[in-house]
Amino acid sequence: MNLDDQYNELAYYTLSHKGEDFIHQHIVDAYAIQTADEYTKPIKITYALIGIYLHIEKGYTGKQVQMAHVEMSKKSKVFPPIILPTNRGEISIADVLRITNPEERDKQIHGWCASIWKAFASQQELIKNITESLL
Repeated sequence: MNLDDQYNELAYYTLSHKGEDFIHQHIVDAYAIQTADEYTKPIKITYALIGIYLHIEKGYTGKQVQMAHVEMSKKSKVFPPIILPTNRGEISIADVLRITNPEERDKQIHGWCASIWKAFASQQELIKNITESLL
């Protein structure tokens, strides 16, 4: 199964997820970061990393991240380049999909985001500063 198929399968799971947390936002951000390349727009990379930061360090739900993205869109659209490390986390979308138990899968989605945030350790202060300036 290619990455797009994996994303679609996981998106189906998260979009049909019960609850108000909107866990889908976390997979959107994680997937955006792990598939980003030199052609990916800086705004997409920055918003995804901000979403992961808000989730991992601030405890935001997916819905709260989504609302933060809306608030940020009212301000600056110019973002500094983010250095994309070769290793962008120890957990991949395939690792998330291997787990079939819903509670465990949801925990793995959180773990996926945490592993990405850890991989961007050298960029964390920049992301925090950008977030503070936009929220």
